[in-house]
Amino acid sequence: MVKTEKKSQFFADHRFAVAPMMEWTDRHCRAFHRHLSRHALLYTEMVTTGAVIHGDRDKLLGFSEAEHPVACQLGGSDPADMARSAKIVEDFGYHEVNINVGCPSDRVQSGRFGACLMREPELVAACVAEMCAAVGIPVTVKCRIGVDQQDPEEALDAMADAVFAAGADALWVHARKAWLKGLSPKENRDIPPLDYDRVLRLKARYPNRFIGLNGGLVELDAAKTHLETLDGVMFGRAAYHTPGLLAEVDRRFYGSKAGDVPPRAAVEAFMGYMEGQLAKGVKLSHMTRHMLGLFHGQPGARAWRRILTVEAIKPGAGLDVVEKALGAVSGQVSARPPAAPVMSGHAA
Repeated sequence: MVKTEKKSQFFADHRFAVAPMMEWTDRHCRAFHRHLSRHALLYTEMVTTGAVIHGDRDKLLGFSEAEHPVACQLGGSDPADMARSAKIVEDFGYHEVNINVGCPSDRVQSGRFGACLMREPELVAACVAEMCAAVGIPVTVKCRIGVDQQDPEEALDAMADAVFAAGADALWVHARKAWLKGLSPKENRDIPPLDYDRVLRLKARYPNRFIGLNGGLVELDAAKTHLETLDGVMFGRAAYHTPGLLAEVDRRFYGSKAGDVPPRAAVEAFMGYMEGQLAKGVKLSHMTRHMLGLFHGQPGARAWRRILTVEAIKPGAGLDVVEKALGAVSGQVSARPPAAPVMSGHAA
């Protein structure tokens, strides 16, 4: 449990988050998003305990101090390995460590982590307890409302009861079931119906614990409404495909008096980061792919996407490509994008 004197700050810090998304929320994505919002909580892609313990930690966990507040999501189910990995994450300087109990992919299931752990709340609780004993940063859990034939009333309560008793500081709930048999990971993003009311009932059981909502959130106005009853909102695909919405987050969710960041200004600020990464041998396309939806619905957006998609992948592509793409965007664009389109991708 977060110490009483820190609880209010914890709740404030977590009002708005960008979900951990495999192959999307890498360090370059987070660095770009940080130029749009100074306060949104950003998450890494899920990293497995095996990779953290035995792999290239600098490559897997390295990040810029400018990304704070930033949290690391772990995938695993062995309490000792989770604790060891959490300590490594803390030593790298992360703001928080989160346990993945939501990803439905076959590969994750075969490793006994992700959404299949909804069937083993006591094992997740054991991981939480070991991690809390090993680190001083917040330990949180991101889960589904259930899997397959589970009753969401029983499954979600069992998970919440177990992890909160073990010391978890927050529970983020993706308000859909995950069907581990019969649906692909892609189908699991849309076919199981959203059940926000189930999350509200959980919050009623735990009025003094942090309960955050994930799943299907695309509109900031609706997200603000959810915060009247819940503690945090987590945007996934909408934040990635239409990142311009992040420019409003500091003002609307954190009370910032500074003006919303114009998308063009965010790109110009990000160019300094890109220049440094290019000097290290990072390909331009590895960074620009996270900006493709920035001008969604605005004049020149199609040309922006085309130039970045076609020219950023060429050998030796540099910042001149970004400047050319910016030149194709007509006029002064607004920070608010239209409603997000139908999207692909998945959150962990």
